[in-house]
Amino acid sequence: MVPSRPTHYMALFAVLAGITSSSAFTSTSVNPQTAIRTSLSMSTVEGALKKPCTLDGKKIRGPITPLGNFVLVRTKDTLDATDGGILLPDQSQERPTEGEVIAAGPGKLHPHTGVRITNPVTTGDSVLFGKFDGHDMNYNEEAVTMIRDDDILLHYKGVRMTMKNVNPCRDYVLVELTEQKAETSSGIVVADSVMKDYQPCEGKVVKVGEGRMTSTGEFSESPVKVGDLVKFKDYAGNGVKIEGTEHSLVRMVDILCGLAA
Repeated sequence: MVPSRPTHYMALFAVLAGITSSSAFTSTSVNPQTAIRTSLSMSTVEGALKKPCTLDGKKIRGPITPLGNFVLVRTKDTLDATDGGILLPDQSQERPTEGEVIAAGPGKLHPHTGVRITNPVTTGDSVLFGKFDGHDMNYNEEAVTMIRDDDILLHYKGVRMTMKNVNPCRDYVLVELTEQKAETSSGIVVADSVMKDYQPCEGKVVKVGEGRMTSTGEFSESPVKVGDLVKFKDYAGNGVKIEGTEHSLVRMVDILCGLAA
């Protein structure tokens, strides 16, 4: 007695043999076109599964699976305009880098309590991280970067950052920077060339992260709220332009004080 076979294999054998039914298989007739489509779809899936993965030019046994709090990111080529209207990549201005999450680990375990500190992002999310953070690699002939979740400044869903979709990561706070006056308290005007490299460290809080995760797996409360005017440490912020307005991403611990409205 001939053992039974799945229908799509029976259909394929029938087409190759030039028959529509056989006592060796079953008495049900099979449409040759259906059999061909079935065999082609199977070969496509099997081909994708057998496609070799490469890392830095060397074959590896399968897709990369980040461990702990590591995140595999594909860098985005975002553009911005200079004062003269010339488009330049944001990276050339030493701004944080945007990327799309390819894969993310489950999160790290707290070294003392063993509590899992879950990863704040998942596959498909867009993230903003420091220009010099992470380890650059070539994965499947594509430039990627492996970063830690601690390197992520903010994350969002969608193609571009907007004030509606951005979320500061964990203990980061998004501050809309206050335009600094180019004059001293005595009324002396300061030259623009002097103020060119000055980084503002005051502004209004427009978004707040969920807080830093503690050893128990809970989030610490933010010391500031949306709408507060704050001052933070010099050079502690990470500049980012959202919808044409300059902002800075600052860690909660780097905020010095609140300012009177």
